[in-house]
Amino acid sequence: MQSRLLKYTNARGESITFSNNSSFFIGSVEGLGDVNADIQSQKAPYQDGFNYIDSVLEPRILSFQVNIRGLNDTDISQKRAQLAALFNPKLGPGVFEYKYGNVVRIIDAIAEHIPKYGTGFENLGRRHQKASVDLICPNPYWRTPAVVEEPIFIPLFQFPFEGEFQMGMQQEQRVIYNDGDAPAPLQIEFHGPATNPKIINNTTGEFIRIKQVLREGERMMIDTTDGNKSVYFVDELGIERNVFNWLDLNSSFFKLEIGENEIEYTADSDIQGAVMKISYSKLYTAI
Repeated sequence: MQSRLLKYTNARGESITFSNNSSFFIGSVEGLGDVNADIQSQKAPYQDGFNYIDSVLEPRILSFQVNIRGLNDTDISQKRAQLAALFNPKLGPGVFEYKYGNVVRIIDAIAEHIPKYGTGFENLGRRHQKASVDLICPNPYWRTPAVVEEPIFIPLFQFPFEGEFQMGMQQEQRVIYNDGDAPAPLQIEFHGPATNPKIINNTTGEFIRIKQVLREGERMMIDTTDGNKSVYFVDELGIERNVFNWLDLNSSFFKLEIGENEIEYTADSDIQGAVMKISYSKLYTAI
């Protein structure tokens, strides 16, 4: 039988894994699927009903009880302190991870309060303690660990040598299938040499174009995540700076639409020596 693992890592990198075999065990978790939606609408005078505009998901609330198991009073006290330090709201967002079999989902989450410890024998004993934890997830979508799309090469031929050795040419187009529940933001890296590099989603006609010459060893880093949209240039020494002004004004910070996305990489120069990398996480409304 497959076991369920849950893990929370706070902003300081401290983490606890909750499982049947650990000192910290979570029973049922509320909020894995249920999220309220705010229906955006407009209404004309004397109109029956309303005109639907959009639906906006509210933040996700995760609530669960932690069963702490220890050797004695001292051990229980230390584990209480460990749990309280982990779920410290002052630290800001951490990452909550849910794993069942081969399925892994993660979500950013902030503790709404220091864990609440129950009283009475059913909640507190020499070798056990129950605690209540509530987390708020500003972005309600569960996401997969990052998927990295490396440069694609089309094999041409192989030499009859021992070991792997083959020649090929760089593929400038690829199809990415998003089987999530929402459009997926992209993290894009353009590696030089390239002049005015451009990435196009031929499925939607949207593109991102950087009006700049990238030399070998230089790269551009672009993020299309809502609330974190950015364009950074990194030189050959690894020094990073914000270059939002290099963005073509007709560009749009597009995402991978649900279904097939035909992605193309091009530039105003030969890009055989250039490289584009794409990473993204698929988004889901529930587990």
